[in-house]
Amino acid sequence: LRNNGGGHYNHCLFWLWMSPDGGGTPGGDLEAALVQKYGSFEGFVTAFTEKALGVFGSGWAWVQPNLEIITTANQDSPLLNGGDEPILGLDVWEHAYYLDYKNNRADYVAAWWKVVNWEVVTERYGRLATPVHLGDR
Repeated sequence: LRNNGGGHYNHCLFWLWMSPDGGGTPGGDLEAALVQKYGSFEGFVTAFTEKALGVFGSGWAWVQPNLEIITTANQDSPLLNGGDEPILGLDVWEHAYYLDYKNNRADYVAAWWKVVNWEVVTERYGRLATPVHLGDR
């Protein structure tokens, strides 16, 4: 269940986060929050890229709603062990890039930034970054 369910969940999100019209920067509240946390949007890109390149073997790099960057091994989801639903994630399994980039994960990650669908990421950030308090209803 962990491998198949995690793989399905992770890949469903992965494809949502990409668009041929993607790239650039998110703008708005998300970009402002990233700048506040990482010093600049480029600082965020560098931090995420370093985490993605640092995954040993197969796994994923994720951005949580609080903008923390985490990694998981294999098909593990951030939802395991009480984690949050991610706002962005990158598959760094070799199967994701080998045909185009051979073993050059760095080029794959650099190319991925050009297709990130910031519209979807921004929507998820807006929806997931604000906790829901049941007493507020």
